Amino acid sequence: MVKGRATLTFYGGVNEIGGNKILLKDGDVKIFFDFGMSFALRRRYYSPPLLSPKSEKSLEDLGMLPKIDGIYKFDGKPKQVDAIFISHGHMDHSAYLSFIKREIPVYSGETTRIILQAFGEIRKTDLEFNVEGIDFKDFRTGKTIDIHGLKIEPIHVDHSVPGAYGFIIHTSSGAIIYTGDFRFHGAKPEMTREFVEKAKQAEPVAVITEATNMTGAAVSSEIEVEGKLNQIVKQTNGIVLAEFASTDVDRLNSFYRVAKKNGRCLAVSLKQAYLMDALHSDKRLSIPHLEDDNILIFRKSKKPIESKKRLHNWEKQLLERHQSKVVDSEQVSKQQCKIILTMSFYDLEQLVEIQPKPGSCYISSSSEPFNEEMEIDYEKLVNWLKHYGLPQYHVHVSGHIMPLQLKAILEEIGAKTIFPVHTENAELFAKFMKDSKSKVSLTEISKEYPL
Repeated sequence: MVKGRATLTFYGGVNEIGGNKILLKDGDVKIFFDFGMSFALRRRYYSPPLLSPKSEKSLEDLGMLPKIDGIYKFDGKPKQVDAIFISHGHMDHSAYLSFIKREIPVYSGETTRIILQAFGEIRKTDLEFNVEGIDFKDFRTGKTIDIHGLKIEPIHVDHSVPGAYGFIIHTSSGAIIYTGDFRFHGAKPEMTREFVEKAKQAEPVAVITEATNMTGAAVSSEIEVEGKLNQIVKQTNGIVLAEFASTDVDRLNSFYRVAKKNGRCLAVSLKQAYLMDALHSDKRLSIPHLEDDNILIFRKSKKPIESKKRLHNWEKQLLERHQSKVVDSEQVSKQQCKIILTMSFYDLEQLVEIQPKPGSCYISSSSEPFNEEMEIDYEKLVNWLKHYGLPQYHVHVSGHIMPLQLKAILEEIGAKTIFPVHTENAELFAKFMKDSKSKVSLTEISKEYPL
């Protein structure tokens, strides 16, 4: 590595929640940290499925893909980036790996790789998410990766998807910390505590931190969420409909335990089941097996024209392996008081077949629409629920750290400069941190910051 002054350039995650794309240059070494989809920009121009991007050119022209030479597989130029490090498997941090040159290695935790490859199979024809041919390289906490003399330490953190990491990057200008997305109130706060301790020991010159929850912060925990879910399910005489992100394993486990406690089965979607099957190979995760007595696989009833369509390979394999666990709307309708059914906004038409009984309910257990799975038309949701007499509960805990905890740990780490990303309230954050010894630098898109 040619020694010089390290710089940071933010190509995403600036004045928005997600879309993180952070380029670190140190001498002649160039590494990206995350390469995610910007949901804010996407919503500005597109409304899938009818209005969707058809080519890489449209994404680049509209600014969703930053104009950078030597990174995209479609640009025909030699690679200019040495590696990409992915903090976790949410689409706003990883989806645009679809477009990178396949000779650029992608470093991630093993769990993140499993999630991305599973989604890659599910979304095989999707322009915006295709990881086929990517050179994934797994890491774990305690392993240091050397990229031409630049050393990166991944340290696990707690988040609403398993396999999330923060990074300590040892540059010629000093250590830089990148938090990724993290929290203290989830199922494994001890992982975040370990990350903070190691970040402090590194005596960093800079911290790149998420600052998502600067407004609307709510003090709660996954344990409290599970308790509230149990109270609701215990009182429900009909079917319980549950909406939560398919990658939120903590929430999946909470619903599973509540279902078991109340003599119900948790019926999961084909997509959720495929992901559970893939993640079951990760022995460090505690995920119910699809053959568990309290798990069912819900297959949506298809219209006559749809029934003639061929199943995708992943669907066919899943249904063949777990044939005895599959139920449809008609079967669910006959045993409503025995089921918690996971149901997204896009599954609501199944209610026509299920016909929820009086005394049923709908539980929304995800945050605001910060990712594709959660992008819903709330008014339409309410109309469906009203039509079928379904009261709606919202029981959730954020995947992101709360403001006072964030301030305390940033002061504990004590970096010279803080770069807030993954927030719509960077100026609020800067004022909130005004009495800190660290200087807050408000980032601008595509601007290079020397360290």
